[in-house]
Amino acid sequence: MAFKIYGRTKRYTLREGNKDTKHIFKGSSPRRAALKAATRGFRDILLRAHKRKKDKMWRVHVFEGWIEKVPKRADAPGWLPDTIKKPNVRKIRVDKLKKI
Repeated sequence: MAFKIYGRTKRYTLREGNKDTKHIFKGSSPRRAALKAATRGFRDILLRAHKRKKDKMWRVHVFEGWIEKVPKRADAPGWLPDTIKKPNVRKIRVDKLKKI
């Protein structure tokens, strides 16, 4: 099932500890990018927005992510496996950083 993303697509970099990684996820909201990260197996998700706000601080969105195996829907195409991965995320907080 494809989602149409309304508005501007933003980029978020995954962080581990206090450092950025090479993983970049795109989405119209931080939650959408966190769902993509959870699909790829990340559990503790820290996403840094690529643009700063007017206060010149970086936003780091902190999520907890997990995957559930669910049966496919009745109207799903035949090539889809019987069980599919469904990502879930829960937002913990938003941190502000002066320096990356």
